[in-house]
Amino acid sequence: MIILYTTIVITVIGIIVGLGLVFTSKKFFVPVDERETEVRECLPGNNCGACGYAGCDAAAAAIVSGDAPVNVCPVGGAPVAEKIGGIMGTDAEILERKVAFVRCKGTCEASGLQGNYVGIQDCRSASLAGMNLKNCDYGCMGLGSCVTVCPQNAISIIDGVAVVNRKKCVACGLCVKACPKGLIELVPESKHVAVQCMNRDKGPQVKKVCSAGCIGCTLCTRQCQFDAIHMDGNLARVTYENCTQCGKCVEKCPVGVITPPCPAVQKEA
Repeated sequence: MIILYTTIVITVIGIIVGLGLVFTSKKFFVPVDERETEVRECLPGNNCGACGYAGCDAAAAAIVSGDAPVNVCPVGGAPVAEKIGGIMGTDAEILERKVAFVRCKGTCEASGLQGNYVGIQDCRSASLAGMNLKNCDYGCMGLGSCVTVCPQNAISIIDGVAVVNRKKCVACGLCVKACPKGLIELVPESKHVAVQCMNRDKGPQVKKVCSAGCIGCTLCTRQCQFDAIHMDGNLARVTYENCTQCGKCVEKCPVGVITPPCPAVQKEA
């Protein structure tokens, strides 16, 4: 009798709870736009966050809600943007493909090592510990934090400097976030002129620590007819939107620090 009574009570409670769940689900039901699922299927699924959202699910929701453009995914590029544009009934603005570029030419030979480093092979850890492996305080540490986070295996450490394989790079931006020195940036693939240095010291100081650093001579700015290269303090910087790739600044640079953003060695990395 007790068993029967217990069974009846549990059954009644189960029915009440079930009805409560049904009522709650209907009361608080949030309709999901079917386009969100379709958009999500178009996205590459890297969940890298390069679009500025937490992952591909969040990006898909933002696109459908109108908070993000159909070309918000830099990894998918134009092909993905075109598919999503078809789903959303809008044209996708064609964005030029970008590639990661390491703004440092300070190889072991050019910058020199301060000593033999023994520790965690991670630039961020060494930076937190106040370590600097080369003579130049601004240069690539060469411990490979960017290599570790790259999902495409597009970065290698060659002669103490990170180099990028432009064919493999999908411009996810993870390496940009991982570099404690802020040396990596995403540049338009078609732009083949860039200043490969981040040392902001004056010329004489730069020469003491690196033979491949920008010395702030301003010869490049005086050669450019298109207002595409300026001095940021003691450091030259290229405005990619204005650059016509004429190459005059490259020819005039006395230290050869203005180079293609993806030189031959980076292509084969």
